Amino acid sequence: MAKLGRRARALLTFCLILLVRFYQVCLRPIFPSVCRFSPSCSEYFILAVQKHGPVRGALKGVGRICRCNPWTRGGYDPP
Repeated sequence: MAKLGRRARALLTFCLILLVRFYQVCLRPIFPSVCRFSPSCSEYFILAVQKHGPVRGALKGVGRICRCNPWTRGGYDPP
């Protein structure tokens, strides 16, 4: 049963990263980059999912995207 949980977690992690990579390759060139943080929000999302797992990492990534706005100072923000 533990193997099934690890495989499901790995599959979900892979799918989330694949979605972000699709955005980076296909949609980012269309929209101008306005991220105020380093690493960019999409890179942060990938790093957070890899470091914290698919659920907690995705929540951290979405939180970061919500913080990325014109009224935020931005700067270096590691996952």
